[in-house]
Amino acid sequence: MKQKTKLILNDSHIRIIRINSYICIDYMRLALVHDYLSQDGGAERVLKALHETWPEAPIFVLFHDKKKINYFDQEKIKESFLAKMPFVRSAFQWYLPWMPSATEHHDLRDFDVVLSSTSAFAKGVITPPGTLHISYCHTPPRYLWADSNEYITELNQSPAVKAFLPNILHRLRLWDKMSADRVDHFIANSKTVEQRIRKYYRRESTIIHPPIEINKFMTSSNIEDYFVSGGRMVPYKKFDLLIAAFNRLREPLKIFGDGPELTKLKNIARPNIEFLGVISEEEKIKLLSRARAFINPQIEDFGITAVEAMASGRPVIAYESGGATETILENQTGVFFKKQNWESLLDTILKFNHANWDAAAIREHAKKFDTAVFQEKMTRAVNDYWDDFQNKMNQTSLIG
Repeated sequence: MKQKTKLILNDSHIRIIRINSYICIDYMRLALVHDYLSQDGGAERVLKALHETWPEAPIFVLFHDKKKINYFDQEKIKESFLAKMPFVRSAFQWYLPWMPSATEHHDLRDFDVVLSSTSAFAKGVITPPGTLHISYCHTPPRYLWADSNEYITELNQSPAVKAFLPNILHRLRLWDKMSADRVDHFIANSKTVEQRIRKYYRRESTIIHPPIEINKFMTSSNIEDYFVSGGRMVPYKKFDLLIAAFNRLREPLKIFGDGPELTKLKNIARPNIEFLGVISEEEKIKLLSRARAFINPQIEDFGITAVEAMASGRPVIAYESGGATETILENQTGVFFKKQNWESLLDTILKFNHANWDAAAIREHAKKFDTAVFQEKMTRAVNDYWDDFQNKMNQTSLIG
């Protein structure tokens, strides 16, 4: 007779499963591992959704900056030895050579399932033979793979630092490739990241898009006279391209966010471009809902802020590459510019009419990326992988 299995209840430790006419209790000890908690970005929001799904799970990190991220239960945070080092929270980049070792020192012997959330080190944890390791990968490290040469060229450091940096990155690249072999199953946050995992790690992965708190955002009938963009001010975000276009367009542009490129960008911007700095969630909700459009000039792994703009009922003008091609429906929820230069962006904005969009339809499309959808897919994936892992372990035990 074919076995019928149904999951009745699931939390971080106990699963109640119906197998045919029998009720079984399955005790599953799960731990979460994240690179480090130093900024409130998209990866940290993924970790937040994962912890809401498995609230009893401890969170292993290299270090935690409580001043920047305060929405995790401190009792659940397990920091590495690096957390005791001086200036690690304000100058953590200088500790890069020690991060692989610190990651490997996480003690995960007491867990059945380890779920890592990573764009760098967390996938490199060492787990026992009887522990399943699932890695939710935001991207293979950009500074080691896709953007390695650009990273060194644009780094704001002295020539002396840049001279020895390639050797450090080479060693980190070797460790990163080796650490990918420790993962039992990869989950990619987008098709773009799935392709990078295949190229750099030679591994297959399942795609589950990251969570967006759709209900937090709202549409507005009061559309004001400005475009908006935002994020961390780093070179790959291509804010310089955006500024070049709006310096010529002379239309109002509001940019939110902070980062090492901020001063440089302010120096080349005309008065029609306003830098808002770090803003609150409430300010961002209002800002997105009243903009003519959100502009995404970069290649994103996924692009959470663009989806937040769509959750606010506003169209997105995006470079046609990366995660934007998975989240934006052309001429329905946004438009693409074809070449990553200011001329192509400017031409697209000149043809753009902010009045020709259905805010309700745009928001409806964004709902497919809601947090509840993400949590349901992740729960199902973890349970399926765990069941398969247990079956294989049992078969191996019987053979032995």
